Amino acid sequence: MRVHIGTDHAGLDFSRQLQRHLRDSGHEVVDHGPTALDPLDDYPSFCINTALAVVRDQAAGIRTLGVVFGGSGNGEQMAANKVEGARAALVWNRDTALLARRHNDANLIAIGARQHTLEVAIGLIDAFLAEPFSGEERHARRIAQLLEFETTGRIAGHEIDD
Repeated sequence: MRVHIGTDHAGLDFSRQLQRHLRDSGHEVVDHGPTALDPLDDYPSFCINTALAVVRDQAAGIRTLGVVFGGSGNGEQMAANKVEGARAALVWNRDTALLARRHNDANLIAIGARQHTLEVAIGLIDAFLAEPFSGEERHARRIAQLLEFETTGRIAGHEIDD
């Protein structure tokens, strides 16, 4: 599987070690930066570029997921979710990682590098990458509603306040 990764200074060390782990596990890794430590860098472009690449690859039929890191993972998740078609989930334990894939077909996860040890983060990512989307109709329907709202501002058959 191809795994896209983006971070900021807070997750740079995690990113480097994670990339090594993922390559050793047989994954193709694409690093969206940063490449050097800059305590004043800004996470949005790294995370948006990661999400754009995941969405683009998936549209091309490439088996792909993404991981974004930062101090808490919150801003990184928000940035990734600005990309149409991105479904980034903030994960903090194994259940949230598994359910992000199984129920939400998340194509990216966000992790707080200052919130977890490297070993815990690797476990969360490995669980996320290995878990398939359930394909259950109720979950697929809800995901379709999110995409419909994202592209049209409406959800057919449901009232959305203006």
